[in-house]
Amino acid sequence: MTRPAKRPFPKGRQPVRYPGHSPGRKNSHAPAETRELEVVVTDVGARGDGLALADGLRVFVPYGVAGDRLRVRVADTDGKGEGVRAEILEILQPGPGRQTPPCRHFGRCGGCTLQHMDDGTYAAWTVGMVRAALERVGLGDTPLEPLSRTPAAARRRARLAALKRGGRVWFGFNERQSHRLVDLEECPVLTPRLFALVEPLRSLLADLLPEGGGADVVLTDLEGGADLLLVGPHSLDRTGRETLVGFEPDHVARISWQPTDRAGPEPVANRRPAFVRFAGVPIQPPPGAFLQASREGEAALLAAVRDGVGQATRIADLFAGIGTFSIPLAQQAAVHAVESDEAAVAALGRSVQGLRLTVERRDLFENPLGVKELNRYDAVVFDPPRAGAAAQAAALAAAKVPRVVGVSCNPSSFARDARVLVDGGYRLVKLWPVDQFLWSSHVELVGLFER
Repeated sequence: MTRPAKRPFPKGRQPVRYPGHSPGRKNSHAPAETRELEVVVTDVGARGDGLALADGLRVFVPYGVAGDRLRVRVADTDGKGEGVRAEILEILQPGPGRQTPPCRHFGRCGGCTLQHMDDGTYAAWTVGMVRAALERVGLGDTPLEPLSRTPAAARRRARLAALKRGGRVWFGFNERQSHRLVDLEECPVLTPRLFALVEPLRSLLADLLPEGGGADVVLTDLEGGADLLLVGPHSLDRTGRETLVGFEPDHVARISWQPTDRAGPEPVANRRPAFVRFAGVPIQPPPGAFLQASREGEAALLAAVRDGVGQATRIADLFAGIGTFSIPLAQQAAVHAVESDEAAVAALGRSVQGLRLTVERRDLFENPLGVKELNRYDAVVFDPPRAGAAAQAAALAAAKVPRVVGVSCNPSSFARDARVLVDGGYRLVKLWPVDQFLWSSHVELVGLFER
């Protein structure tokens, strides 16, 4: 049995483990042979882990801060041949950037990984991570605009997990790199309206889930009320539907259910319209639709995109979603929005009245816009998923579009795509970093490319 850490975090914020058996999937791997070391953290890597050298080993220390002197327990390998992973047993001397985490769940909950950094250290690390990703592809001299920051209690969209065990429901986020659940009692990230649903949802799921059953809940804080999508259980009988319809919080505007992620959502209760506005235009998102994580983050991204396209009069918005950029840009230019998700295309299509906006459903991974199509536009905006847009970036690199604006939530894939564009003759003129995933290793970017 692993003995508890003596002092892995400042007093009063020590992570706790479930008494006895924790719910969730068990780790099937036998524990590796471990030993204890004393290390000094010299840097923090791209995933937010402290980095140290000890006995010729590279040591990755989650929740470490540069300057920490720590007693750690390490395994023989991290499984990837890159070094060894370590667990903090005791902070012998804290680094200058360490603070008391604001949330009692920090250290177990996988939703946040950087609350132990003070604000200045955290902001500097975020910018440094962006700079490092660019340097790896030879673009480290790109001018960076000041970091846009998202405040606490601003996260308007989240996916939480639930598991019923022992007659009670565990409900919250998964532990870091684990399927075990953290039973949520507070959250400094979620909007107050979303967090207010945690306890009512726990009670609801206690009635809906069988013993040992689980589900995910996608919550979105919209104008008009909260949107709730229940993913699982695999079947929902009449009693279950009636239970969902009777869910009491009056700030829930819409409830939908789908048995699995592969299935389509089914409406259960539509109490009143719930929508998001882009430049004043109301859009009703499909259940569980992608939406920027915060209103503040969305505003910062849109401001950067507007700056990037400049005075362009013909714009293509690729990976357009439900129109976060398409609709505002269509108030200043003719915009062609391209998106693969059928429900998103339908929602966006309903907003075109009165706008210079056309919408096309198309899989840009399998069928990217070609050179002739791209050359019709004065500017192209592309905002792909985390994996980036390798095929579309290659087509853009061969085109003659004067201005290309890349939006990304992954500095590594952005840097890869940026290198392709630069090798094709573009200049990466400047970059806007936007921190809207508070206290995490994720950061949004907007980059302007010009020929």
